[in-house]
Amino acid sequence: MSGAMSWPFIRLYLLVLLYFSANSILNVIIPLQGGALGATNTTIGLIMGAYLFTTMFFRPWAGHYIQKHGPIKVLRVILIINGFALILYTLTGLGGFLIARMLQGVSTAFFSMALQIGIIDALPEKDRSQGISLYSLFSYIPGIIGPLLALGIWQGGMEYFAVVMVTIAIITGVFGYSTKMNNAETRPTKMAEQGGSMFNSFSQLVKNPHLYKCSVLMLVASIIFGAVTIFTPLYAEQIKNGNAGIFLMLMAGTVVFSRFSLRKKIPSDGKWHSSFIMGTILLLAIGAQCVSFAINGGVLFFYLGAVLIGIAQAILYPTLTTFLSFVLPQAKRNILLGLFIAMADLGVSLGGLIMGPLSDLYSYSTTYMICSILGVLMLFVAYDRRKLFIG
Repeated sequence: MSGAMSWPFIRLYLLVLLYFSANSILNVIIPLQGGALGATNTTIGLIMGAYLFTTMFFRPWAGHYIQKHGPIKVLRVILIINGFALILYTLTGLGGFLIARMLQGVSTAFFSMALQIGIIDALPEKDRSQGISLYSLFSYIPGIIGPLLALGIWQGGMEYFAVVMVTIAIITGVFGYSTKMNNAETRPTKMAEQGGSMFNSFSQLVKNPHLYKCSVLMLVASIIFGAVTIFTPLYAEQIKNGNAGIFLMLMAGTVVFSRFSLRKKIPSDGKWHSSFIMGTILLLAIGAQCVSFAINGGVLFFYLGAVLIGIAQAILYPTLTTFLSFVLPQAKRNILLGLFIAMADLGVSLGGLIMGPLSDLYSYSTTYMICSILGVLMLFVAYDRRKLFIG
């Protein structure tokens, strides 16, 4: 095998799997531990949302330092910080969880950009999309088994949690330190070269109609994804026979399966396909409503919601990213794509920061109903009768 499937790149994908395996466990453990310690949903949402909010904030700096020092050197430092954050979870309470979550956010900002920039730089053009797709797939795979492992840890005793976190930190650090990216260390990258003008491009989120439409859709969709991921471990306890591990496993498994099986169905012609995107948004809205209705309708609606949300999550991000790669101005394309990714990060954070207080005021079921209404409103954003976004 060569190209994106050669052994050096398989090692990178395995590193991605190891890195994100801790997060798939923490997504379940932190809400459960917070609830056991008497934390409100607002507090839990703040702790969980701090992760990607910090990631979003540090993305511009990541490009600058990767350009200056190369992805491998940055990666090795980041793995040390990530290891420290994972160990901090085992030594502290909720206050320490917030600090550790923010450290993880910094780590992920640099880790994801270092890996993706390294892959883009080291692969020939014909293999780059495959490399990024495999990176994305391996980042989701831990979500299939991680939630079930987390529930096993929770039921077996938190002393196992410490062992698992320390083990992941050590193995990820050792494996990552020996990783190579061919000549990605020394060759400058297009994305990093443009990092200096990042802050001057924020106005394009409003001025550029393509970026504005895609960013609004991704922001709201990510709020729904975030709310579902963060509060499901607590909501599942209110549903008869509901299991958060199975829910999150179904959602992650659906994302992986759909991203692979539907990859050729995603438009790649630079045109705005209203019906395709509206259909995807509708699946998301229906999925959120199924999760909301599960409190009365039963566990089948709960798990059906996981599948529908997983399909929408698998399709929406690559569809919008592919469209933007065609229509954004070439000189600023990577910067503006970075802003689009930051909107996805912000949305997941807001899913905890906004929906947490709503859950405290009303209920989880009402919160997910609000998510469904937000999804329906996005149908009007996705619709484009005048064809302004085609060509």
